[in-house]
Amino acid sequence: MNWISGVAGGLILVLVLASILRTLVVPRGLYSALVTRWWRGLRQLLRLAAPGGGYDAIDRAQTWLAPLMLVGMLASWLGGALLGFGLLLHSLSALTWAQSVREAGSSLFTLGFASGDRLHLSAVDFLAAATGPVVIALQIAYLPTLYAAYNRRELEVTLLQSRAGEPAWGPEILARQWLVDTETALPELYRSWERLASDIGESHSTYPVLLAFRSPRPYRSWIVGLVSVMDAAALHLALTPGSAPPEARLVLRAGFTALRDIARSLRFAYDADPAPDSPIQLTFEEFDAAKSRGPVHSAGTASPRRHNS
Repeated sequence: MNWISGVAGGLILVLVLASILRTLVVPRGLYSALVTRWWRGLRQLLRLAAPGGGYDAIDRAQTWLAPLMLVGMLASWLGGALLGFGLLLHSLSALTWAQSVREAGSSLFTLGFASGDRLHLSAVDFLAAATGPVVIALQIAYLPTLYAAYNRRELEVTLLQSRAGEPAWGPEILARQWLVDTETALPELYRSWERLASDIGESHSTYPVLLAFRSPRPYRSWIVGLVSVMDAAALHLALTPGSAPPEARLVLRAGFTALRDIARSLRFAYDADPAPDSPIQLTFEEFDAAKSRGPVHSAGTASPRRHNS
């Protein structure tokens, strides 16, 4: 029945290779079951680390989500490779299960202390010896890409704080620009976030682990910032369509396109083509409150209520 071990080992190695290619190599935002399961499982465990705590406690606990995911993915790939090569060696020789795993580990981590002179097993040993360093090297090369995308994202989120408050709020963006007579800077803000939305849509759908990287400050968030800029653009277009810059429409388009790309990569359900009369969650009272904070049409007035900043 050794052939069963060989088939199982080969299948495990194929699954490990497919997961590595999907996560680290193929630039298409392919769905990775391993990443998704680590994400959901670790989020639940970290929520248990802050039982009954407020947002600050939950935020501190969830800060560990991204590094634990990276370590967990590497451990899963190496553990799967160890198991797969162990099963292959067991099927091709008279080695016991413990001896097979020991030799697979010796080759996988390039230690070489358990390799014998069996010629017919040398190919498996050599393949295992190449697999370990390649997986670790790909993971190391993966980190600069992640942190480069993270830094681009957080730079714009930090710059938004002075315009939108903390946490960011769309009507606050418009109110602050009109209060200090800098509304002419809005087109550039929309352009910056249009580019950032496109960047986020590409990077966060290709490398979903970026979604687990939280901002350095508890009340800063890339998705809250993006939604606030989209809200500001939508409110701008709704209240003063004649004077709203074309960049407002472009940032709206880029924003929901990015969020759809991320939802698609995570297999989240969404309405790809909503009808104009589809129900929305925003109530008229909420819209009226936002309008009272922002500029009313072109008068440039705003209510004295201040948003938490």
